[in-house]
Amino acid sequence: MKAVRTIGKTWKSRPTIEGAGVHLRRAFGYDQVPQLDPFLLLDDFRSDDPSKFLPGFPWHPHRGIETITYVLEGNVEHGDSMGNKGNILPGDVQWMTAGSGIIHQEMPKGDARKHMGGFQLWANLPASHKMMDPRYREIKSSRIPEAILPGGVRARVICGRLDGVEGPAKDIVTDPEYLDVSVPAGGTFEHGVKPGHTVLAYVIEGEGYFDPGRDAYAREAASRNWFDIERNCRCGEGTLVLYGNGDAVRVISEEVPVRFLLVSGKPIGEPVAWYGPIVMNTREELKVAFEEYSNGTFIKHA
Repeated sequence: MKAVRTIGKTWKSRPTIEGAGVHLRRAFGYDQVPQLDPFLLLDDFRSDDPSKFLPGFPWHPHRGIETITYVLEGNVEHGDSMGNKGNILPGDVQWMTAGSGIIHQEMPKGDARKHMGGFQLWANLPASHKMMDPRYREIKSSRIPEAILPGGVRARVICGRLDGVEGPAKDIVTDPEYLDVSVPAGGTFEHGVKPGHTVLAYVIEGEGYFDPGRDAYAREAASRNWFDIERNCRCGEGTLVLYGNGDAVRVISEEVPVRFLLVSGKPIGEPVAWYGPIVMNTREELKVAFEEYSNGTFIKHA
């Protein structure tokens, strides 16, 4: 019998400003390291105010991580030092492995209704792969399969496997899974996850019960790090759920549907030295990276 995971912690995404002035909500980031190892950051950049997303993210470096951009509305123009350029359109995913170093820009443009929406997830790389050759994968929406489950549950499988449906993002170092799950009112979603992997959910819209015991507070109910979580355990839009140990997760929706991202990955368990867009294992490695960026030797790939 599978042990269904209970909630370890939850918190609400918080407003922040990044890039050249992009207003977004950060589900987790620097303050939560290493609780979500191998994941470092999750940003929710949904907006209907162009002044808050058009400034974008002009040219900047990355090293030692992967950035995974998933667009729901609008489009993001991008370019990088490998010569790649194009648009990330609704339903598309850009899975970029910075590895030894890449310089790129991401410029949200919105759609005809002036809406922009999506998420960016940062995944760490282990020391053995931090200086790997960069690689860039643009996964078009048409390549992302959808699993149809009992009770009207639907899930886009970006990475990993669900009910025999396999996602197109493969050969990832941290063995991740990335699902976009929609559960109708009155529905239940249950999915086996790998023991020992970090598992998190982020609520895109609606609300649901993410703990089999309906205990949103679990063992840390009094923690000052928890914000605005209803005592009846309904986790709503903008809530980040970090699961404890177990073999499966179960999400129940009652009065209203719920849509959420479900992400898992194998923890790295190494020191994290992080400054801005670069994540290494030691401060000395960070110093070298920024020195190389300053003197023009940052890029190692052809």
